[in-house]
Amino acid sequence: MKNENRAYSLLEVKNYDDDEQVITGWATTPEPDRYGDVVEPLGAKFAAELPLLWQHRHDSPVGIVKFGKPTKNGIPFSANVAKIATPGALKDMCDLAWQSVKEKLVRGVSIGFRALEYSYMDGGGIRFTECEIYELSLVTIPANAAATIQSIKAMDTSGTRRRSSYGVPLIQCQKAVAARPAGGAVKLLD
Repeated sequence: MKNENRAYSLLEVKNYDDDEQVITGWATTPEPDRYGDVVEPLGAKFAAELPLLWQHRHDSPVGIVKFGKPTKNGIPFSANVAKIATPGALKDMCDLAWQSVKEKLVRGVSIGFRALEYSYMDGGGIRFTECEIYELSLVTIPANAAATIQSIKAMDTSGTRRRSSYGVPLIQCQKAVAARPAGGAVKLLD
């Protein structure tokens, strides 16, 4: 895809809700990733609701995400993984996504965005000062330790909401900007 960027974040799964299948955390923070790139949260634009994708595959939606108000520290999010009743490929994919997060096999999130304004930083890396976020993905390989999933809501068998801490370590996040050709265009590796 032309002019597409991704910024990866980590999940820290503390709680879960098998009924609502809700995940909360940080979609992005102003921390440099392992490539030295920075996405400025205050420069992000996004719709009220965005798709939650599985592994950045645009043909694999697994839910809906809502971002909170951007702050200088990052952009919080709340996402619902869809709970599908009808048997089939969509149910299987959503069940796989939820189970992978719940069992701590997939702990990363990543924004898909289009760069609107950016500059190259001294010493390498790109500072994205304005961008349009169009999706959040659940991803396996993250790299920015400051962006985290903070909780997964849970209900006990009596229907009472509870929160249980798993003590999961913070997961790193990354932005996968693969190449920066002359002329400023940015290409990504899948």
